[in-house]
Amino acid sequence: MSPRFDAIGLVVSDMAASVTFYRRLGFLFPEGSEEQPHAEAELPGGLRLLLDTESTVLSFHPEWRAPSGGSRASLALRCDTPEDVDTVYEELVAAGHPGALKPWNAFWGQRYAVLHDPDGNGVDLFAPLEQ
Repeated sequence: MSPRFDAIGLVVSDMAASVTFYRRLGFLFPEGSEEQPHAEAELPGGLRLLLDTESTVLSFHPEWRAPSGGSRASLALRCDTPEDVDTVYEELVAAGHPGALKPWNAFWGQRYAVLHDPDGNGVDLFAPLEQ
């Protein structure tokens, strides 16, 4: 038996803020997820994004501690066009979410930007410059 990739899990400090943020990016969390200690959104291809509150994780892993300093992981979201990178970035920054790297034309051939979710995790937005 081989393990298979099934889900991406994030520990969140504020479930409502995190669900709201990821919904703005198109993740389909069920209604009422904002009040739950665990929430899941199905992703294309059958993968899932799992959100668990810090208190949930501490309930079964009492030694867990939130990381300090910078984040070591990010989610990368492909946009349809380079203009969409700018639009999504500006909409989320206008809604109060921190922008970490304004949209720019990266030397590797993508329009690229980085936002932070409510817990400081990176969310990369990108689109190929030539399609």
